[in-house]
Amino acid sequence: MIVINFEETFEPVSIENDLSQMVFNSPQVDGTNQQILVRIDPHPDPYLPKVYNLGFGPPDNNGNFHDDKRLKHANVNKVFSTVLFHGLTFLLENPDLTLGIDGSDDVRATMYHLMFKSNRKYLDGFFVGIGVDWYVRVFRDWTYEVDHKGSIWAKPKPELFNYERTRHDLYRYYMFHLN
Repeated sequence: MIVINFEETFEPVSIENDLSQMVFNSPQVDGTNQQILVRIDPHPDPYLPKVYNLGFGPPDNNGNFHDDKRLKHANVNKVFSTVLFHGLTFLLENPDLTLGIDGSDDVRATMYHLMFKSNRKYLDGFFVGIGVDWYVRVFRDWTYEVDHKGSIWAKPKPELFNYERTRHDLYRYYMFHLN
């Protein structure tokens, strides 16, 4: 279980003035340090205005990060506390925005889901948790709403995070804004 504590975070190695990027070093169980890049970018879905995606992972050579690498952090609690604390700092400077995190696979999505649930009391002091599912509109004639290309059009459906949902009923996206 991940335990979030904003008093236990790693110091940034570098940070952009607009807080869109931050780098810190995370000690690994083998004694090495792994740089972690935290990026905050606008979410591309026009139905999620003022939502920015919070992503992190080892940097690649193109200014992005690998979110699919399996790392063995010596202190995973401190890693997630650092990432979320950076998100909090960003939101304090941009209080009209919302941040979201997306697991790149079911394992990571489950981890985020359980992190929100197990840290509810602590995180509620800072954030309002929001879960997002996507829906497809079905018309009365059993056809589906499609976009201009003819593809089925899935739209986001945000709701207050339902802490009764189990890890077998994951949201597709996890968001939070200032409390």
